[in-house]
Amino acid sequence: MNALTSVVQQQAREAAATMPLDAIDPANPDYFVEDTVGHYFARLRRDDPVHHSVSPIFGPYWSVTRYQDIMAVDTNHAAFSSDWSRGGITLTDAPESEKLRMFIAMDPPVHDEQRKAVTPIVAPPNLATMEPLIRQRTAAVLDSLPRNQTFDWVDKVSIELTTLMLATLFDFPLEDRRLLTWWSDVATMNKAINPMR
Repeated sequence: MNALTSVVQQQAREAAATMPLDAIDPANPDYFVEDTVGHYFARLRRDDPVHHSVSPIFGPYWSVTRYQDIMAVDTNHAAFSSDWSRGGITLTDAPESEKLRMFIAMDPPVHDEQRKAVTPIVAPPNLATMEPLIRQRTAAVLDSLPRNQTFDWVDKVSIELTTLMLATLFDFPLEDRRLLTWWSDVATMNKAINPMR
């Protein structure tokens, strides 16, 4: 951690600890850009685990930060629906014409039926067969990282490993794997945030 990063983290830690709870907006994009969101989540877990925010970008929303509460929400589909037709899983409500039916934004039993289509490919026996390839690719990605310099972990590791695995699982051309991320981003981005869409 360099000196500037250390200062940013310390300032965020102090701000998160001292600001009024109603001023904490964990969806603030700056917190993610600066990698300081963890300080705000820690404060919420301690002092207000079911937190209501009013974001200038997203409007009002609830932030649930403790494991037991998250599980209570995640497993009660009648009260807390993920279904796209009921608002889905995003902070913003897209216009009806832009709402996409996505597997991740469905409730059981429809979600369960959709999940059956992909379950065999990620079943433990299939993944065990692929273990040598997974290990080889993971090692290659990690070995290729720059040394003694700052780099973008999300781009060079998270996205790279994810797209390598998804391309393998879906028999998608490896050279085009970054399209998977791009298509996902385009499908889920919001016009209010990105007017270029």
